[in-house]
Amino acid sequence: MGEKNSFLSWIGFKGEEVDAPGSVDRIRELESKLADLNSRRDIKTLSKEEFEILATETAMTMIKSAQLREAKAQATSDRVINETARRAKDAIESADQKAKALLATAETRGRKYIQAAESDAQDLIEKAELEAASAFESKKREAASLAAAARREGERIITDAAREVIEYRQWLSGVISEAERLYKIQTQSLDAAEGAIQQSRSRLE
Repeated sequence: MGEKNSFLSWIGFKGEEVDAPGSVDRIRELESKLADLNSRRDIKTLSKEEFEILATETAMTMIKSAQLREAKAQATSDRVINETARRAKDAIESADQKAKALLATAETRGRKYIQAAESDAQDLIEKAELEAASAFESKKREAASLAAAARREGERIITDAAREVIEYRQWLSGVISEAERLYKIQTQSLDAAEGAIQQSRSRLE
């Protein structure tokens, strides 16, 4: 019931209000679109078919919003991975340049320093490669975690939207059935009153 009222509140229904912490934040981008609809037409005057169309369009907008969040998260992940790869490449190139500089310096001082310089250069390269690989894997895991979280959030929003549409349709069907029942009772009462009037006229005549 709380989720149904939350959905009605999103589309501008002025009935009972129930607090739904976090719902407005999750669909902030929906509010501006729905506000335009609310300003142009009273939600309570819509027909059953218009309500169903509005509910479906709202759910589709929420789904698109969730997909957009996931796409943004994926783009962020790709950017982080590319940036990490670039930094790793720069670090390796820097280490290689330092190694070459060490070799050049060693050659000027004599062959006896070459072996030690080569060993130092190799250590620098290996260390840089290990650090780059570690940083890359760390960022890759972080990016995968962000993408997975965004995907789960998107799936949850889609599920919530679908469930709220179903619940709202059930609620609307109940309202229509109650209105039909009241109309039938009113019609019967009017018919009975009209019959009583006819009988009274007949007696007077």
